[in-house]
Amino acid sequence: MRRSALILLFFFCLVYLLPLGIRPMTIPEESRYGEIPREMLASGDWTVPKLNGLKYYEKPVLGYWINAVSISLLGETRFAIRLPSALAAGITALMLFFLCRRFTKNPFTGLLAAGIYLTCLEVFALGLINIPDSLFTLFLTGALVFFLYGHHAKKPGNRTVFLALFGGFCALAFLVKGFLAFAVPVLAILPFLLWEGSLREFVKDMWVPLLAALVVALPWCILIHFREGDFWHYFFFVEHIKRFFSPLAARNPEQLWYFLPILAGGTLPWFFVFPSAAKGLKGLSLKDSFPRFLVCWFIFPFLFFSVCSGKLIPHILPCFPPLAVLLSIGLIQYFETGKRKTFDFSVCFFGVITALTALLLAASLRADFPWRPIYAPEETWKGVAAVISIFIWSALSFCAAWVSGPIKKLWLYGSASLILLAGSSYILPDRFFEGKAPGQLLERHMAEVHDDTRLVSDPYLVHALCWFYKRDNVYLLEKRGELGYGIRHDFTQPSRLLTLKDFGEMVKKDRIGKHGVILVIKADRYDRYGDSLPEPRLVDREGGFVFATY
Repeated sequence: MRRSALILLFFFCLVYLLPLGIRPMTIPEESRYGEIPREMLASGDWTVPKLNGLKYYEKPVLGYWINAVSISLLGETRFAIRLPSALAAGITALMLFFLCRRFTKNPFTGLLAAGIYLTCLEVFALGLINIPDSLFTLFLTGALVFFLYGHHAKKPGNRTVFLALFGGFCALAFLVKGFLAFAVPVLAILPFLLWEGSLREFVKDMWVPLLAALVVALPWCILIHFREGDFWHYFFFVEHIKRFFSPLAARNPEQLWYFLPILAGGTLPWFFVFPSAAKGLKGLSLKDSFPRFLVCWFIFPFLFFSVCSGKLIPHILPCFPPLAVLLSIGLIQYFETGKRKTFDFSVCFFGVITALTALLLAASLRADFPWRPIYAPEETWKGVAAVISIFIWSALSFCAAWVSGPIKKLWLYGSASLILLAGSSYILPDRFFEGKAPGQLLERHMAEVHDDTRLVSDPYLVHALCWFYKRDNVYLLEKRGELGYGIRHDFTQPSRLLTLKDFGEMVKKDRIGKHGVILVIKADRYDRYGDSLPEPRLVDREGGFVFATY
């Protein structure tokens, strides 16, 4: 167990921590959630979130605070803004380990659950980028783990402590992403308590988590109310009610079944051993409290996210911890029955798929491939590395079917993807970052941007300009985007929103200025505006972006 835990820790550092600073910063998510903490540090205002110097009420502040602390300790780097997400994934896996150690008999269950969680494709992908979902999942997982500890505590004092931790973690999740932090636990816990017949007992002690949640969340809630009286109206009705339940106001409205293929792809490579885990779970007695809780924890939040109008891939990340534990329990019980065939067939089938994928990728490296290859000719080394990594993944999958011991099978299959995961940040094709990573273009023109240079952009790029040029006064051309609220309620200076006519007038007035006007915008939008824009002195195009000086 100790050796296995150390190996898992080593792989976490190798796969999650080492590559954090390799990939370029992507827009708009990473630049947004890096820029808001940077502006907090620069202004000293830790109460009101601001983006480009404008009020930004999409999220509460805890995620920004954590990123700001990371930036203050490690500098304004890609590593610093991504580290909280990676650590959140690792701590979530650690919580699953201790949860299984407390409520399951087999000591390997916790290690396997942690390993499954960390190697799920969605968990890995979201753990390496700077968005709040990994932190949100950490605090939700902590809340539900401590609830279950409290539910089973025999001593009243222990029960009170665990329920207080449950409420505190709900409040922390709320301070990261809002009222979902209370909806998800209620959706998991209420059916469980009804199933257990212990709802009345919990209601008697409900004051404990409620009081703890108020102690944690109320100070900032009061501060933001007195500083910005309109915050709660906008945050609750616009960002929650309309966004989640109104098809007209929702972002990314999708079909009811949208998350089913996302779940299948997000659980790779473990999706292929679902049949084996399902056979193991058949022998699981739902009379026991722990499996009941896991079922409620996974199913009801998943259904809730599915019926919401707005759907994004990261939304179902909180469903992965209970699913990882269920898979771990199911696989171990499957092997304890002495069965092997279903698992061996599944991993062999997956090995064939990965081998064919490697062959197809290798064929695409040829110059005469019939459609646009994933890797450009100058990136051949990346393609070769990817092919080798996928072949190793395939070979280890076959080895997992060939070896006899169940622990060896699970270790081989679980670690088969680690080489590819560890190297993914190094071998991603440049094509992957087209239209997503303007950093190289912006850094190339760093010397041309001065304190009195007027910067103009669009809502998609504005966060990146603020981050790279350390500015909070960038103008927006034609579109408000997510900064609409801030622009409408900014009464301290002239409007940041420019029409094409306004932009032309600005360029004319600044022709005699020393540093002029710079427009950074998406290339397709620049081409669409065409003759409506003034004639620039210099135009630099790269990666789907245009840098124009006037």
